[in-house]
Amino acid sequence: MTVDLRTRYLGLELRSPLVASPSPLTRELDSVLQLVDAGAGAIVLPSLFEEEILHEEIQLNRSLEAGSEQFAEALAYFPTIDSFVGVGDQYLARLRLIKARAGVPVLASLNATTAGGWVRYAGLMQEAGADALELNLYHLAADPTKTAADMETLDLELIAAVRDAITIPLAVKLSPYYSALASFARSAVERGADGLVLFNRFYQPDFDLETFDVVPRLELSRPSELRLPMRWTAILRPQLGPAVSLAASSGIHGGTDAVKALMVGADVAMTTSALLHHGPDHLRTIEAELVAWMTEHEYDSVDQLRGSASQAAVEDPSAFERANYMRTLRSWTTPRDVARATRS
Repeated sequence: MTVDLRTRYLGLELRSPLVASPSPLTRELDSVLQLVDAGAGAIVLPSLFEEEILHEEIQLNRSLEAGSEQFAEALAYFPTIDSFVGVGDQYLARLRLIKARAGVPVLASLNATTAGGWVRYAGLMQEAGADALELNLYHLAADPTKTAADMETLDLELIAAVRDAITIPLAVKLSPYYSALASFARSAVERGADGLVLFNRFYQPDFDLETFDVVPRLELSRPSELRLPMRWTAILRPQLGPAVSLAASSGIHGGTDAVKALMVGADVAMTTSALLHHGPDHLRTIEAELVAWMTEHEYDSVDQLRGSASQAAVEDPSAFERANYMRTLRSWTTPRDVARATRS
């Protein structure tokens, strides 16, 4: 039996539901071509950060205006700069190069916290050839003067601003920490999101006891982390309907992980950590395991598999919510319980 792996994501036709999400591997052309050769259905570039753009603009203006307060003629010391190659220009150049060579849909990515003039880069990414844009919402609600409603309003305004700047499809990558995630997801779609990526992983800082510095610690995901996006994909799929694309991200390490993501309603399974750990060619292994499982269980296509275990499809929809909590707790057995059961 031949398995049809084709799927649609953000209105784009993908040859496979396996998508290489942002990482150092999707930054450089050579590794992107390796990912495509190994079977990636699409490539998501690493994010261009709002902070990078704003910091660079501030530093440039500060350098150009240095000394002008004391000496008016200082403004004429240097010739006018007609062009400046900054982080945004470098990003766009890389996007053009990868888009020209990849042969699969290429998604640009913006990481942002506020609406502002930098949003123009969304339009520039579209002009550079991006097939779609992933808006990466990544911030901590650490300001005690701002309520959950305040923070969500800012995020929704940002989504609307980016939506107004482009005509290509827009996916929004969410964190799982919204106070009413289902409601926010619906509001994000109403503000212009064509799809949602579940979820963003916050990288937690550590503390160096020798230097007393707060230091970054990058830890790759584990397959168990798929449970959270799987749960919410299953819940949101029937609520948002088939027109809204859903991507499961975090914990996709093997073919059976991709199967679970697709069964609960994801259109694509995004993977990063497994590829960083095993290399780009690991995509072949994930695809082979996916095809083997589908063949064994007589699924002809991704379309047939998708959503077959979402909240609307399973016999007990409450299993994805509160009713499963006590059952999970009671599923734990101690070594003493095992020994007692063995004796009996």
